[in-house]
Amino acid sequence: MKTRSALAALTLAPWCALALAQTAPSPAPSPADFTVGDIRVEGLQRVSEGTVYNYLPVNIGDHLTAQRVREAIRALYATGFFRDVQLRRDGSTLIVVVLERPSIESFEITGNKDIKTEDLQKSLRNVGLATGKTFDRSVLEDVTQYLTDQYFARGKYGVKIDSHVEEEAGNRVKVKIEIKEGARAKIRQINIVGASRFPQKEILQTLELKTPNWLSWYRQDDRYSRESLQGDLEKVRNFYMDRGYANFQLDSTQVAITPEKEDIFITVNINEGQVYKVSQIKLAGTFVVPQRELEQLLLIHPGATFNRKLITSSQELMQNRMGRDGYAFAKVEPVPTADNANHTVSLTFFVDPGNRVYVRNISFSGANRVNDEVLRREMRQLEGGWLSNTSLERSKQRIQRLPYVKSVEFETTPVAGSPDLVDVNYKIEEGPASQLSGGIGYSETYKFMLNGSYADADFLGTGERIAVNLNGGAFQKVYSVSHTNPYTNIDNLQRTISVTYSDVTQFVSSSSTFSSRTLSFGPTWAYPIAETMYIRAGAAFDSSQLLTNQLSSALQAQQWVQQNGHPYTRLAHDDATNNAQVFYGTNFKSVELVAGWDWDTRNRTLFADRGMRQSLSFSVTAPGSDVKYWIGNYQFLKYVPLWRTFALSFFDGVDYGAPLGSTTAIPPYRQFYGGGPDSVRGYRESRLGPKDNFGNPYGGNLRIVSQNELIFPMPSKWAQTARVSAFFDIGNVFQSGSKLKFFGPLSGNTVSYRFTGFSSLKRSVGVAVQWLAPLGLFRFSFGVPLNAKRGDGVTTWGDETEGFQFSVGNAF
Repeated sequence: MKTRSALAALTLAPWCALALAQTAPSPAPSPADFTVGDIRVEGLQRVSEGTVYNYLPVNIGDHLTAQRVREAIRALYATGFFRDVQLRRDGSTLIVVVLERPSIESFEITGNKDIKTEDLQKSLRNVGLATGKTFDRSVLEDVTQYLTDQYFARGKYGVKIDSHVEEEAGNRVKVKIEIKEGARAKIRQINIVGASRFPQKEILQTLELKTPNWLSWYRQDDRYSRESLQGDLEKVRNFYMDRGYANFQLDSTQVAITPEKEDIFITVNINEGQVYKVSQIKLAGTFVVPQRELEQLLLIHPGATFNRKLITSSQELMQNRMGRDGYAFAKVEPVPTADNANHTVSLTFFVDPGNRVYVRNISFSGANRVNDEVLRREMRQLEGGWLSNTSLERSKQRIQRLPYVKSVEFETTPVAGSPDLVDVNYKIEEGPASQLSGGIGYSETYKFMLNGSYADADFLGTGERIAVNLNGGAFQKVYSVSHTNPYTNIDNLQRTISVTYSDVTQFVSSSSTFSSRTLSFGPTWAYPIAETMYIRAGAAFDSSQLLTNQLSSALQAQQWVQQNGHPYTRLAHDDATNNAQVFYGTNFKSVELVAGWDWDTRNRTLFADRGMRQSLSFSVTAPGSDVKYWIGNYQFLKYVPLWRTFALSFFDGVDYGAPLGSTTAIPPYRQFYGGGPDSVRGYRESRLGPKDNFGNPYGGNLRIVSQNELIFPMPSKWAQTARVSAFFDIGNVFQSGSKLKFFGPLSGNTVSYRFTGFSSLKRSVGVAVQWLAPLGLFRFSFGVPLNAKRGDGVTTWGDETEGFQFSVGNAF
């Protein structure tokens, strides 16, 4: 066994001596070799003997040689516990003599402002520089260099970093790092020497690096980095080559910094060369796609000015075309041949399709909640089929458009030993799939109310959506449940079933109009007729009861209930006034048939930045319904990416409804409302358009809305959860084609709410913020109305404005 007896130590230096080569039939063993009879460890302070024995690759009974000694010393050094290790021999006893590294009693960083102390300590703890760890001076030197590089990357080239090590008793040390950050160096000037055919300002606009400007605090584009400069030099080259200068040259680049290390000057020397024309274009190589089809993809033609961008784009188009047929690693190499005398270039595109590649396996990583089947049914790239770049991208987009998926990337991995096989893995970052909220509220109209809602777009990992909303109070009760199955069969038939019950008793509250009780049930189906296009059909069965009060209900509501459905009149005695009150009501049932068309090419459902969505729907009551009407809706949404990550979004919507037969107007609960986050921000929600005789919004049968936004770039970590934009909204609500009459506040004169042209639309500008949180999609906006009108209190009602607006809704 291993012992700890005290013996005089003898060095094992003879093991390291070289023996003279001798010619002998069999070499005799070295006199330094011996069999270990015992092991003893000396010099330990904090490290236990057991730890040394665990790392020492020598046991009692082993035959020790010079090679084994070197291996043992390396193994003990590799632990990082010791700064010196020696092996000695006393007879058959192996003595291990070590000198431990000191432990860090305290570790302190001062002077850092740009980098948080918590972030620094976390990073340094990973490399062993923290209180309680073993101190290694080489690690401290590496950390000093690392910090210097970090500050250089932030443009602080005058940073000074000093490290201090103070030795304490018990083989301990105190480590302190002092940082003097200095000022951030900025690019003061960028000169392009040799540019004569284009204004220098035009060239500089294409570069990432810039002199200080009003957006530098955000873009940080006035900070120098070698990588950014290399990229900008390539942009200068592209600038000229895209304009015909095929023999353009970058001669040299100089970067100078002032002695104070606060200002940087960049000088780029160029030789513009001459403008070249394309004299001839040929395709050569192996053609798995007809040559004529590839030639049609060329964006540059003989006689045109040389253009590197068009050449590269033509190259990519041909490669992508072959990639659609399984030649995923096809290569197209454009080779120019210059005629300097005539300033022309002959282009030859060499086509090498390579092998047709097939997909062996498709896997998904990062998707922990959703079932594998839910993702696979979105795939357009199939296992066993040839690899198609188009199908891979389309599959990525379909998965990314699922509301519970935040982002998607994919990678292809060649199968070892099979040059024509690859595995595909989709890396998925999941977003929130469910939202749960609840609360208690109070309003003058409905008094105290309790509300709760739950929505799950990926119920139990099945990809099915359920939503439950419960709102209850003394004067308002609304309960709704809906379920959507996006794949009821193999043909991707989508089915939604919803049930809604509402009981609103408004005539006993303060701002009363009418009371209603409605039960609605309806299934809807959607069927894909193209990759991004659906048609919808469904029905809604409604049973409704509306009740108005002669004294406090709006005249328009009284008109409607007395003229539609099965009207009736009730008398009730009011004990407080000892008077009789008259109530007008109506009951009716209807079946509403619905048809629609949807076209959606957005790159994602939430926070899209490219693509389009169009929706057209039409509903009409079926024959035999007690009230008859039709309603049409059209919505158009378009995202246009701009420079960098700026984008534009355009939303336009038109809703119109009209009565049929003897029905005088569409039901009050089917009227349209305007104003607020979903229409014209800056105007109070639902307060635009026709007003009843109490000045409350009655709604209209025509709504026009246009929301136009400039979307600002967001840091990558916020890009899928938040959005900031500036908006310009247009819209209003109108009443036309019905027999309802509207009046002014006091005069009794009729007021028209017909659409009379662009001047009748309300307009506003402002800024908006959207934030996706676990409780839902929070929307904040501040709008400034541009053409709000004040009422005179006699003949007209005024517009009600509201600058700051806030709303919470389901994100899916």
